[in-house]
Amino acid sequence: MKRTVLSIALASLVFASSCKNTQTPKQETTQNKAVKSDITDEQLMDKVQQEALKYFWDYAEPKSMLGRERYHEDNIYPDNDKHVVTTGGSGFGLATLLVGVERGFIPRKEAVKRLTHMMDFLAKADRHKGAWSHWINGETGKTVPFGKKDNGGDLVETAFLTSGILMVREYFKNGNAEEKALASKCDELWKGIQWNWYTKGGEKVLYWHWSPEYQWEMNFPLEGYNECLITYILAASSPTHPIDAETYYKGWTRNGTYLTDKTKYGLPLYVKHNYAEEYGGPLFWSQYSYIGLDPTGLSDKLVKNYFDLNKNQVLIDYKYCVENPKQWKGYGSNYWGLTAGYTRNEDGTAGYTAHMPTNDNGVITPTAALSSFPYTPKESMDFLRFLYTQKPEFIGSAGPYDATSVNYNDWFTPRYLAIDQGTIAPMIENYRTGFLWKLFMNAPEIQQGLKKLSFQSAKYGIR
Repeated sequence: MKRTVLSIALASLVFASSCKNTQTPKQETTQNKAVKSDITDEQLMDKVQQEALKYFWDYAEPKSMLGRERYHEDNIYPDNDKHVVTTGGSGFGLATLLVGVERGFIPRKEAVKRLTHMMDFLAKADRHKGAWSHWINGETGKTVPFGKKDNGGDLVETAFLTSGILMVREYFKNGNAEEKALASKCDELWKGIQWNWYTKGGEKVLYWHWSPEYQWEMNFPLEGYNECLITYILAASSPTHPIDAETYYKGWTRNGTYLTDKTKYGLPLYVKHNYAEEYGGPLFWSQYSYIGLDPTGLSDKLVKNYFDLNKNQVLIDYKYCVENPKQWKGYGSNYWGLTAGYTRNEDGTAGYTAHMPTNDNGVITPTAALSSFPYTPKESMDFLRFLYTQKPEFIGSAGPYDATSVNYNDWFTPRYLAIDQGTIAPMIENYRTGFLWKLFMNAPEIQQGLKKLSFQSAKYGIR
């Protein structure tokens, strides 16, 4: 099974797994027992952050040490892709490792050693005008095609990775000799990305893909609104291969036409979500770009407050699940959240889809609510508490499983995806301390890039 390109235009496709047994009995262990109901909110957040970290610390691809595309507890990989690492998910993994160091979950010295190894691998891996491919062979560093013509650079996945690389640089740049060397490696990788190449010869829009073999045949311009905002922020911030502000406003905002006055449940959507204008898209759209980019009070020429935009998208998803028009068993104020990830096919096998109100099949993806903590702390905590105190079968060796369904007799798949598991610890930490937001937003190039695009943030002195 292969997951789709992270765009709503393609994410409606569901790829069925050849594995029929998607729910396996687990040995009764202390870890799998429900936690006591008197556990504090802080303890619960610590617990889920530490467990999600295991995906990237305990179960990383062993040669590259990057995040695997997927980790299956059942050890069944229908596409024989256990060794394949994901570029974007590895970026979220970098942020997760930083949270682990900051909270004392992993030793700083060991983390520096591992991160240095990862940067060395990325420096030697295939690059396409500086960008990495969506998938990389973790054993060789060679590009693994995501699709027939998608066998070159993936600018969006590269952006998610680069966001993590910059945060690693910022965190360690004033450290000891080993840490400064790591920061230098990060800086070199960042400066080698040719963002402006991906304007296809100077068009006022960024393109998702470029392949040495197929050139621009994928033909996928990055136009809002979806998960790709961070790509434009980084491209504008590049000290070596930048884009101009016109590319942002003509390309990403569609000449300003992506604004909307539509509301749902009385909540303004502010922008037109691509192919999802009524309810907004899957919740990863409010998360992937905002691992480092702090939406709090953030504005540009068109959007007055990105935090409100994201908060409303999450609340609309929440209210939809509480309303539960399809009458799925279990949906409610403590069991909600629709986003892209593994899913349950009609025959009970595991597939993949972009869950959202207009594509709701009774499957709840835990990362949706858990990675929404900055926007909906009470609602997200209600979900977290329900999961750990009442649904221990939904918890595995690296935290909550990727796909669950109370409706289908507590169905789950004992599997994880990097892009889902990798946003949990970072977004919870941003809610708790703003740790990653501060690292990213205070990077000198990001400050300049945001100013170039007429962004403002009183919180970070950007005017």
